[in-house]
Amino acid sequence: MEAGSLMMEVSKNKKINKTPKINMKKYILSIAVVSLFYTKTEACAWSDPDYDYFNLFTQSIIKDKSYLPFLHNYSDRFYTNYKPSQIPNENIESWKKFFGNQLSYTETDYLVNKISMADLNDLKKGNPNNQLLKKLGTGFYAKYREAIDYLIEAKYLEPYMKINYVESPDSFYYRENESDKDATQLDYNKTISALTSLYAAAKNPEIKQRYGYQLVRFNHYTRNFDAALEAFKKYVQPISLKGAPYYMALDQLAGAQRGLEMGTEANWNFFQVFMNSKSRKESSFVSMKLSDTASFNNIMKRAGTNEEKNMAYFLLGYEDFTNPIPMMEKMYDIDPDSEILKVMAARSINELERNYLPTYYYASKDSNSTSAKKDTTAEKPVVKKKELSFWQKIVLFFKNLFGGKKSDKTNDKSEQSNDDLFANPDRIPTYVKNNSYYYSQNENQKNFLDDLEKFTAKTKEKSKDEYWQIADAYLKFLKKDYEKSSEILADIKTSNPEYLEEIKRMKVLNDIVSQPKIDADYEDHLMKDYADYFVEKPPVKKDSSEINEYDYYGEVPSTKDFLKDVLANRYFLQGEDGKSYLMNNKLSDLQYNPNSSLVKSVEEFYRKPNKTQFEQQIIAKNLDAVGNIDAFFANIYGDRAMRSADFDKAKSYYQKALNFSGIPRDNYEKYNPETGKYEKLVYNGENYDGYNGISSLVFGHNVWESYQSPEAQSMKAEDFTAFPFIKPKMNKLELADALIQLKKIGNGKDTKAANANQLIGNLLYNTSILGYYRELFVMDIDNSNGGKYDFWNTKRENPYQYYYKNFTYTTFIEPDNFDLAINYYKKAYDLSGDREQKARVLFQMASAEQGKYYQYEAKNQANIDYADPKWSEKNDAHEKQMGDLKNQKYRTYFAQLKSQYSNTETARELLGSCTYFDYFMKR
Repeated sequence: MEAGSLMMEVSKNKKINKTPKINMKKYILSIAVVSLFYTKTEACAWSDPDYDYFNLFTQSIIKDKSYLPFLHNYSDRFYTNYKPSQIPNENIESWKKFFGNQLSYTETDYLVNKISMADLNDLKKGNPNNQLLKKLGTGFYAKYREAIDYLIEAKYLEPYMKINYVESPDSFYYRENESDKDATQLDYNKTISALTSLYAAAKNPEIKQRYGYQLVRFNHYTRNFDAALEAFKKYVQPISLKGAPYYMALDQLAGAQRGLEMGTEANWNFFQVFMNSKSRKESSFVSMKLSDTASFNNIMKRAGTNEEKNMAYFLLGYEDFTNPIPMMEKMYDIDPDSEILKVMAARSINELERNYLPTYYYASKDSNSTSAKKDTTAEKPVVKKKELSFWQKIVLFFKNLFGGKKSDKTNDKSEQSNDDLFANPDRIPTYVKNNSYYYSQNENQKNFLDDLEKFTAKTKEKSKDEYWQIADAYLKFLKKDYEKSSEILADIKTSNPEYLEEIKRMKVLNDIVSQPKIDADYEDHLMKDYADYFVEKPPVKKDSSEINEYDYYGEVPSTKDFLKDVLANRYFLQGEDGKSYLMNNKLSDLQYNPNSSLVKSVEEFYRKPNKTQFEQQIIAKNLDAVGNIDAFFANIYGDRAMRSADFDKAKSYYQKALNFSGIPRDNYEKYNPETGKYEKLVYNGENYDGYNGISSLVFGHNVWESYQSPEAQSMKAEDFTAFPFIKPKMNKLELADALIQLKKIGNGKDTKAANANQLIGNLLYNTSILGYYRELFVMDIDNSNGGKYDFWNTKRENPYQYYYKNFTYTTFIEPDNFDLAINYYKKAYDLSGDREQKARVLFQMASAEQGKYYQYEAKNQANIDYADPKWSEKNDAHEKQMGDLKNQKYRTYFAQLKSQYSNTETARELLGSCTYFDYFMKR
């Protein structure tokens, strides 16, 4: 037969057509079900667990690249961060050797896999047209006649070498534009006859065995499983060769045995393929179906050689990875220098990295991070500090004696000693519990760093591979024993380029991470020796083979990103909050959490003279465009003064903010209900821009609580006739001036004074977290819901524990002081002689008091574990306790309103607009 397409006995020989296209409706349902097993919630619902940590130890430096798919990851069934070409194909290597190594690996692959059947027939006829075949010459066919004839037959068969797939009517998948060819479409008897004839005619044992492989595969794919077993015994086994063709045939034999439900035999043969092939490890592993202990035990019982036993332990350790050390010990006892032991070590280190090097350290439970949901209790590290040399001690003595360049000192943190800084439990990297992606991992998670370190320490003494020295040095780095890690790295002698690259990176890591304090001198060192890790460069263009069309997650977190986080952490611990903030954020991001103490630190850095080169190029580049920077800072300070009811101070700041160009929302789009479209935000002089466009209704009271309704519907104006300085539209300077005048009038003793105090109380309440105009003094453009309007759930002053990364995920605005509004309302109540006004003021006081309760409630959550069998009972008890407390301490003004003013018109109106007040009045 002259035509033949077996072209890809080369790769995955058990084909079931192509990867099916997916029915999206069913796919979404499947994803929803799978998501129930995850406990980790990210800002993005489609987060990838392999992007949630810094992978600083390169797993792929293992020498045997055939094990690359078995490195550690969570996103896919197998590790995929490598090029397929890195895994050699033993079939191509076998053909290359067969052709006397006169072809390169690439040329051999082209000949076997890509050259058409027609081109080979032309060669056979003595008229080659293909460039490679011309190069080989017509004598090539004469020399390798049997091989070329075999490849022609192979290329003829290949399109049909798929098993007949019978799809269930309820299948989740559908297929289109796929070849409908399969093995059953060939004439069975003719094909078997042709292959047996070719087998008999072949003289070369390897070619003969390849025809045997074809017979086994064809019977397998036509579901003649018994015939496949017989073909293996008759045509493959008798030839005493155990190269690529043998294991390709064994792979097919195991598939036929699976079809005959000979599970134990199938597993053993797939195990042999896994152990002896390079390019078929992944497919044979899947085919083994090692789903229970019995399957492993059967393989272990049959394992006769140390190599087989070692491989069986590897498979068992690969499937159960909660604590890999016991299985690695067994493998060590067999062969401490085996490649698969290095694979296990790489996987183990990677698992530890996910806990020691997360891309974001969540604040502990006692922090006030409103977005943190994890239990991320950090273990207090035992730090082995880098010992200073005698010369370094002398230099440090004179630097302390005479001074020198110093970084900013923003508070007492800057006076900490090196020992204090090293001992800080929040110094990263540090082990964080419950940071893994899957719930099962959280349940069984163990910090096995100490055990793994002991294991690598003894293995490096037995093995000649420098891999174990590198691994040991890296584990010392994770344990913060930087000095010992550096010593190990300095002693390694290797020419392996992948090892050298890892060693180079680790030396940088040890240097930077071990530095007690980042001062100006060290910043100079960073720019001199490690600028490549900090200076941004234009993105490198990738060739088409490296571009992933479906790369939803961007670049994998890099060493550069990790070092940036380390410096942000160091500045944070040193008290240089402004620099820490700017390592991970832009100046404009302050609008999302305008905490005045942080803003002050950022401003101090902005105004700092004589910045170091590092500060200028790396940190100051994040001082992005916010219009007039001085006005930007002044506006934030003025807002804080307003929230503190310091109107004179606010006015002084707002005078400096006249050139404020608007809250920087360059890419912000807002839904326009009139057009039904999202439109880019444009400050037109009429809408609120963070400084201008404030309605006089800010002095009014809400008719009902509806933040998204127009202000004319939600708010009602008070009588402003006595206060002509209150304009219909004001900027913040005019607003502050109006408040100063109201405060002065409020010092009187008459009705006008009562009204003035009520208006001030209204403004303070309306601009609080509960008010309709809550956006005015927190650098927001509207009152739509968001983190700024969450109540803090901590008693700490700063919710950030490690750095200011993911700044917008956490609420960091000073809480409202509702007593300020209540105090002005009290003045109004005491001065007023109008019962209706008193009723209104009491209701406003009750609303502000409610805010105080919400603040208390947020800081006193039940925090009962859902797994607690008495969760419901304990939760009910907590709710009752909080309810009793609320009625005892935070219902003062509601009770007074009910007992003294229930017969007023104001009270009756409130019954219709406030559901809770209606409920309270009927109790």
